[in-house]
Amino acid sequence: MDEIRTLLTRTAELAADHLAAPVDTPVSRPVDPAALVAVLGGPLPDGPSDPLAVVESLARDAAPGLVRTNAGRYFGFVEGGVLPAALAADWLASTYDQNPGFAVLSPTAAALETVCQGWLLELLGLPSHASVGFTTGAQAANVTGLAAGRGEVLRRVGWDVDADGLFGAPPVTVVVGEERHATIGRALRLLGMGERRVVVQPADDQGRMTVAGLRERIGDGPAIVCAQAGNVNTGACDPMRAVTEVAHDAGAWVHVDGAFGLWAAASPDHRDLVDGIGLADSWATDGHKWLNVPYDSGFVICASPEAHRRAMTLSASYLARQDGGRDGTDWTPESSRRARAFAVWAALRSLGRTGVGDLVARCCTLTARFVDLLAEEPAVTVLNDVVLNQALVRVGDDDARTLAVAAEVQRAGVVWLGTTVRRGVTSLRISVSDHATTEGDVEVAAAEVRRAIAVTA
Repeated sequence: MDEIRTLLTRTAELAADHLAAPVDTPVSRPVDPAALVAVLGGPLPDGPSDPLAVVESLARDAAPGLVRTNAGRYFGFVEGGVLPAALAADWLASTYDQNPGFAVLSPTAAALETVCQGWLLELLGLPSHASVGFTTGAQAANVTGLAAGRGEVLRRVGWDVDADGLFGAPPVTVVVGEERHATIGRALRLLGMGERRVVVQPADDQGRMTVAGLRERIGDGPAIVCAQAGNVNTGACDPMRAVTEVAHDAGAWVHVDGAFGLWAAASPDHRDLVDGIGLADSWATDGHKWLNVPYDSGFVICASPEAHRRAMTLSASYLARQDGGRDGTDWTPESSRRARAFAVWAALRSLGRTGVGDLVARCCTLTARFVDLLAEEPAVTVLNDVVLNQALVRVGDDDARTLAVAAEVQRAGVVWLGTTVRRGVTSLRISVSDHATTEGDVEVAAAEVRRAIAVTA
């Protein structure tokens, strides 16, 4: 036991040292992938190694390839940082090694999921009777929500897809927005509905799904409409109330991909962006983005627990169920899995309702501030209405200049941001999702972009 205590104490010191690194520590460094593999690899040892030496070597040798996404100066992909309480709770989750697949495996893990379910539904303004599954992320959540929708719309026309599959089933029309996220396409592939068979509803200049012509595109048979809360480039949200009303009038199921944008509902200053969100049938979102819990963490939410359970549940003679307990395997594609609710519970408990709302609002304010600082630069053009935590900025009149600026910023490593291509135009994509980001970090980032603009002129 003394050896374990020494090991865990030293591990905590190494973790604290990483978090306490100076603010000007590079966000990322150029690294040779082959060299990194070489230093971490080599022949598999013939015998055991001292655990403390293993952890020490990992901390030392992994460092060059780590990207500091949780230190306030990462503005690339939509990646949240890690709240202190969530980090500590996640350590405990690993220590306890609980499996929330069935309540009998861990009554505590089941209870935490039940508590978090209620808190999440309240926080996001979703129906209190809805079911919640704790997934790896929005990809798995999209698969699950769409599976529930597929099963329900086919059930309404007399087809049991869970028992009989898709062979011979009535076709399901899937309507997607012109600027849906790529995870929707992969979810449809995995569910056998095909990525190329979708019906595409046009989007406006900000990437929001339009409503004109939607009813005709849905048709009269089984149908699913995939809406989006939070365009991955512009942050724009589809007009949820109008889309849902049209879809429901046609008998369609509405699934919302809200990987990060669904959290706008937690901010009083931003929830109007997702007005009507609670009218949909299923939702997907991430915890490891705006809730700032460690990877991996996502949520699928379904207004019809019956449809949700039919799509996901499994049973076997040896799998015992506990009366009154929550069996997590009924709500996700996984059976055995990590007890993600420990970190989620800690994040929600430590922030509270107002804390989550403030986190969302602060990120949005900092994004707008970042853009305002860059807009002072004559070479910069802002390409979107900054309504959430996403911004697109173009440098000069051609793609090459923008790409050069991004490459220079990444080379220096002071901050990190990337590029995107939207409607044929390359831009810098700015995302603010980390609780640790301050106005000072944004000012440093804007200055670094302006420096890169100057040196690439």
